[in-house]
Amino acid sequence: MKLGMKSLGTAVLAALLSACSGGEEQVTQKKEEVAPQKAADFNSVTLKPEMAQRVRIGHPTMVDIADKLQVPSQVDVDEYRLVRVGANVTGRIVDVYAMLGDTVTAGAALARISSPELTQAQLAYLRASSRATLAEKAAERARQMLAADVIAVAEVERRESELQVSQADLEAAKDQLRLLGVDSGALKELITKGHILPSVTISVPLGGVVIERNVAIGQVVQPSEQLFRVADLSSVWVVGDVPEQIARNVRVGQHVEIHVPALGEVSFDGLIIFVADTVNPLTRTVMVRTAVENPQRKLKPDMLATMHITDNPHKSLVVPETAVVREANRDYVFLAQGNNRFLRVPVELGHEVADMRPVIRGLSVEQSIVVDGAFHLDNERKLAELE
Repeated sequence: MKLGMKSLGTAVLAALLSACSGGEEQVTQKKEEVAPQKAADFNSVTLKPEMAQRVRIGHPTMVDIADKLQVPSQVDVDEYRLVRVGANVTGRIVDVYAMLGDTVTAGAALARISSPELTQAQLAYLRASSRATLAEKAAERARQMLAADVIAVAEVERRESELQVSQADLEAAKDQLRLLGVDSGALKELITKGHILPSVTISVPLGGVVIERNVAIGQVVQPSEQLFRVADLSSVWVVGDVPEQIARNVRVGQHVEIHVPALGEVSFDGLIIFVADTVNPLTRTVMVRTAVENPQRKLKPDMLATMHITDNPHKSLVVPETAVVREANRDYVFLAQGNNRFLRVPVELGHEVADMRPVIRGLSVEQSIVVDGAFHLDNERKLAELE
């Protein structure tokens, strides 16, 4: 009898343990059922009727969009508007008229140089001029004597040949002085008065700004040395390096937008004038050169810039920027479910293009979404979550 009671007690205990275990499994199962419901409620929001006018429902749309390629760039001098000025003769600088940053006009004197070579060239010109004058007079006398039948024709021809040689020597001596920087006015004075110029000016053929100066008074210079750089900065280049993978989308004549961080929010319109035919083997980029008008000279050489190149347009599914809310570094939109009920869903979007966000993943064209007022709707969702 005792044994029977012990067996009955063991059976009752096992039944109780089984009932407890089953109860725990039911509780756990109920918790698992409730958790997804709470997660779903967290992303759901029901809008009050009086708030419905603050949102607008629509659909994602297919449009032609063009991405903007951002290319690191640098402002450079337009080399068609740049001139490098040096001395035409070996000599000593006796005066400097232009300083760094000065604005000069075409033909303006930048410095003055004195040279023994200049003196010798002027003397050679005077001698050639004298010989040419004598040869011309001798040829004229020979023609008069031939008319009087005093000399032979051969003598006249000889003197005219000497005149041609002397005139050629004079022109060569004149060209030499011009190469050394002697202008026409100084040449006339040299012939009429015989005054030897002690020095000549170093002038600039193009107007602009002196952006480099490498000379001082008393310095001895050679014709191979660069003394000044003068540039017209009313138009500049912006040069960038485009990755080879997207270089195929860049072409000459394409308009680009230039942003310079140093100038704040100001942007400039540029025109691509050159795309390199070779790839830089070290950086795997292709050089692109853009011409930008710079009338106010805000763009300065060596400024850092960003070149925004518009890509070829292509069809893409987009949503307005006003349809997107962002949280925890993720983008979301609200799906319309009817009866003022909305569900927040995550989506993968591209970078903004003209107030539109290209859809990469998470939406289709037939879905109804909140296209305007998503920010207000998300605020209502957060308030409901706090309650």
